[in-house]
Amino acid sequence: MTSRIASYPITLRGQLTDKAPMYAGGAVLVAVQQYLMARRDFFVRDAVDAANSMRAEDARTAAIYIFAVSIAAAVVRVLSRVAVFTAGRNVEYELRAVLLDRLQRLGPSFFRTMPTGDIMSRATNDLGQVRLLLGFGVLNVVSSLLSLTSALYVMSTISVRLTLASFVTLPFLWLATKSFSTRIFVRTRQNQEAIGSMSDRVLASLAGVRVVRAFGLGPSELAAFEERSLDYLDKGLGLARVRGSMGPVMGTISALGILVVFWYGGVLLQDHAISPGDFVSFWLALLRLTWPLLALGFVSAIVQRGRAGYERLKAVFDAEPDIKSGALRRDEPVKGSVEVRDLSFAYQGTKEVLRRVSFEVPAGSSLALVGRTGSGKSTIATLLSRLMPTPRGAVFLDGDDVCSLDLSRVRGSIGYAQQDAFLFSTTVAKNIGYSLDDADTPEAEAAIRDAAKQAAVFDDIERLPDGFDTVVGERGVQLSGGQRQRIALARALLRDSPVLVLDDPLSAVDAKTEAAILEAIEHQKKKRTVILITHRVAAAKRCDRIVVLDGGEIVERGTHDQLCNSGGLYASFAKEQALEADLADLAALEVEP
Repeated sequence: MTSRIASYPITLRGQLTDKAPMYAGGAVLVAVQQYLMARRDFFVRDAVDAANSMRAEDARTAAIYIFAVSIAAAVVRVLSRVAVFTAGRNVEYELRAVLLDRLQRLGPSFFRTMPTGDIMSRATNDLGQVRLLLGFGVLNVVSSLLSLTSALYVMSTISVRLTLASFVTLPFLWLATKSFSTRIFVRTRQNQEAIGSMSDRVLASLAGVRVVRAFGLGPSELAAFEERSLDYLDKGLGLARVRGSMGPVMGTISALGILVVFWYGGVLLQDHAISPGDFVSFWLALLRLTWPLLALGFVSAIVQRGRAGYERLKAVFDAEPDIKSGALRRDEPVKGSVEVRDLSFAYQGTKEVLRRVSFEVPAGSSLALVGRTGSGKSTIATLLSRLMPTPRGAVFLDGDDVCSLDLSRVRGSIGYAQQDAFLFSTTVAKNIGYSLDDADTPEAEAAIRDAAKQAAVFDDIERLPDGFDTVVGERGVQLSGGQRQRIALARALLRDSPVLVLDDPLSAVDAKTEAAILEAIEHQKKKRTVILITHRVAAAKRCDRIVVLDGGEIVERGTHDQLCNSGGLYASFAKEQALEADLADLAALEVEP
C-alpha cells in the first residue's frame, strides 16, 4: 500500500496527466454531444422553415430527427460526466491517501505549527474544493470550450454579421471574470483559514471537556468559540458577497448581448437576409453559447477555490519530516539486542535533557531505567523507536544504527506502551487488538482477552456495560486514567515484537494491580527483550540490570542488590518507598474493625 501511495501524483498538473485517459474519454464524449447539438440546431432550422412554408412532411421528418438527436445527446452527456467525475473522485481518493501518509510521517515540529483542527479542515473542506476543480471544473472548462466551438459553427454558418454583433459584450465579460477571479481566490483562502481556526477551537474544547467542566470555564470556552465563529462568519459573508455579485454582473452583461442579437436579428429578418428558421436556429445556438459565457465566472470561482484549497494542502505535501527512513534493509528476523552509545538530546529551543547516556541490553534480557520525574527516562523511550529525531550513531538495534534502518523495521520491532495512553474511539477489543490484521476472529479474541488478563484489566473490562464491545469514546473518555493505561499496556503486550518498552506502567494502579502487572512483566522477560521505565523499586528489581538517571545523566548502574548497598540515589528511592509501604500498612491496620 505504501509503495502504491508513493506513486500517486501530488501536483495538480501531475494528477491531470495521470488521469488524462479518463479526461480524454470525457472530452471525446462532450465533443460528440456538441456535434449532435449542432445537428439538432440545423434540424430545428429545417423544421421551422418547413412549417413556415406549409411543408408538413418535411417538418415531421425534421421533428423526428430533432427527437432522436436530442435523446442521443442526453445519453452521451451523462456518459461524459461519469468519466470526468470519476476522474475527480479518483483524484480526491489519491490525494487523501497521500495526505494521510504524509501526516503519519511528519514529526513534532510540524504539528507544533499546524493545529489538528486546521489539518482536519484541509483534509475535508480543502480537498473537496480540489475534487470540484478536477471534476466539475475540468468538465465545465472542456464543455464550455466545445460548446463555444459548436455554437460558433452554427451561428457563423447562419450569419457572420449577426455572430459578430453577439460578441459586443465579450470584452466586458472578460474584464469582469478577471476581476472576480482574483477576489474570489483571496476571499476563499481567508474563509478556509477561518474554518480551520474554528475547527481547532471546537476540537480543543471537546478534547478537554473534563478540564473545562472542572474549572467551570464553559462560558469562557463559548466566548472563545463565538469569537472564532464570528471571524468565520465575517470571512464567509465576504466570500458570499463576491460570489453573489458575480452572477448578476455577468448576467446583466450577457443580457445586453442578447438584446443586441434580437435587435440586429430583427433587422436582418426584415431585410430577408436570414429566414425565420435561421433566426430560431441561431437563437438556440446562442443559448448554448450563453451558458459558457455565463459560466466563465462560475468556472473561475471553482478554479480559484480549488487553487486556494490545493495551496493549503501543498503546505502538508511539501513539509519535510523530522524523521526519515533509512536505506538499510535487513531480511533476517530481529533478535532484540539494544545498545545506546553516548546519547545526547535536546528538544527544540531547550537545553539538553540527555547527556552522554550509554547502556546495553542483550537480546532476551531486561533493563530498568529509574529516575526522578524529568530525568529523561521517557525521552529515551521515544528515541529508541525513533518517535523523535534520534541522533545518528547513538541507538543501535542488533548492531545496526536505527537511523540507517528502514523505519518499518525499527518500529515493527519495538512494542512501546506509552505513559500517556492514547485510545481510539472504538471498542475495547479493537483498541487492544489494534496491531492484529483482523481483531474479530476467534483466535484474535482469545489473544485479546489473554493480553487483558496479563495487564490486569480483564475484570475492569468485564464490568463495563458491553464488556470488550464497549466503545471507549474519544481518547478513551469513558474510562479512568488507570484503565486507559492498562488497556494500552495490553495492546503493547499483545503485539509480537522482539523488544518491549514499557513507560511507567505502574503509575496509576493500586498495590494489587501492581503485583499482577509485575507478574506479566516477569512473563514477558522470558520471551523478549524488556526495557522498563519506572520510578518503582519493586518493578525495577525484577529486571536483570538497572540504570539510574538524574538530570539527564546516568549516575548509577548495576543490579538491585548492588545499588541498594551502594547508598546512592537508588538506595534512597528504596528506603522512601519501603517507608511509604510501611505507613500504608499501618493505616490499613488502623481502619480495620
